[in-house]
Amino acid sequence: MPIIIRCRPNGPLLVEGELALLDHQGQAFPLPANKPAIALCRCGHSKNKPFCDGAHKSCGFMAEELAPQKAE
Repeated sequence: MPIIIRCRPNGPLLVEGELALLDHQGQAFPLPANKPAIALCRCGHSKNKPFCDGAHKSCGFMAEELAPQKAE
């Protein structure tokens, strides 16, 4: 199964699939084995970076990117 990354409206990047998340030194972040997805912060206000802690809800973060529409 490919890894799927979803841009949540005004929220985190939701990453689904089997993956490893590494820091800049190549060390792996521990990921919960029982969760099908992880949420990565993109507002910059999480106290649990790189993971989302819901801070985007109170910091005014706005992002609703959409993929380009396919031409018919």
